[in-house]
Amino acid sequence: MPKMAILYYSSTGANYQMAQWAEAALKDSGAEVKLLKIPETAPESAISQNPAWQKHYEATKDVPEATPEDLEWADGFIFSIPTRFGNVPSQVKLFMDQCGGLWAQGKLVNKVCSAMTTAQNPHGGQEQTLTSFYVSMFHWGVIIAGPGYTDDVIFASGGNPYGTSATVDGEGNIQDDIQKAVEHQAKRTYDITNKISS
Repeated sequence: MPKMAILYYSSTGANYQMAQWAEAALKDSGAEVKLLKIPETAPESAISQNPAWQKHYEATKDVPEATPEDLEWADGFIFSIPTRFGNVPSQVKLFMDQCGGLWAQGKLVNKVCSAMTTAQNPHGGQEQTLTSFYVSMFHWGVIIAGPGYTDDVIFASGGNPYGTSATVDGEGNIQDDIQKAVEHQAKRTYDITNKISS
């Protein structure tokens, strides 16, 4: 049974929702799953300026925080991360930088990774964020499990072959019908992980 980690960062809840859909799909596939949030690094003074951010921050205080050791534990992992100027948020970059020890020891090699993202508009850097993220994954030596066009749900959710992506409003509400695409991507990642780790 492959061990799968879902790591997410979310300000207002959209990427948390996507991570939860992925978690349910992985459990349905028979995986051992950890759902983990990437630690928040923004000061509370900034969080409190945005009611939706503050609400989500308070609502998810009990979700376990991700550590590099969780990536060492997992055979495969899925990241759900928002877009920040065509790249990952600083919180995610900091977490990735903390995995340098695992990278140096070769402990991330041949693990399987897939990623999903959100942005405020369809052309706000969603595809660029995923391809930027995957560049770092190539450095880690992981095997990328993008969804490609492996199921019709990819087309129904916007057609992003790099990973499920969604448009969200300022309150963190997902504007696109993407749940089935998230579930397909999670199951595909699990299937590839199962083949690689067997």
